Amino acid sequence: MIETPPKSGNQKRKMRSASRLYAVQALFQMEQSNQTVDTVRIEFLDHRFGAIYDADQFEEGDIELFSKILEHAVNHQAQIDQMTDRALVAKWPLGRIDSTLRALFRSAGAELVKTDTPPKVIIVEYVDVAGAFYPDGKEPRFVNAVLDHVAHEIRKNGF
Repeated sequence: MIETPPKSGNQKRKMRSASRLYAVQALFQMEQSNQTVDTVRIEFLDHRFGAIYDADQFEEGDIELFSKILEHAVNHQAQIDQMTDRALVAKWPLGRIDSTLRALFRSAGAELVKTDTPPKVIIVEYVDVAGAFYPDGKEPRFVNAVLDHVAHEIRKNGF
């Protein structure tokens, strides 16, 4: 059996960041294709995590974090969506916003609701994810504002 060397702190952070990006993509895919969480999870684990396509390699991800985010986002979607709706302007409920942002809010909400990760870390991570999807837009600032509101609702003492 080949032993892999332990991951450094920086490698672990990169893996967790990659898992958050993959979780947003997976939730988006689930919404667009009506595939089950198990089908999408298996597809991502088999074809994204560390995969090499045309000499480009996808990042390795933290499988446990990725799986937990998907599970919690699906199991607590109604609660997460309600909190996100309360953070949005009344004329723009969650159902009217871009499906990528919906997936992002559900992924971040799952972490805020069901993990011990500090809210500030979660917000920064998902603002970075928004920047990856919308590099020239206002969306990262929008994501920051909405997640800050949601985080304060969920974890009043987390700041």
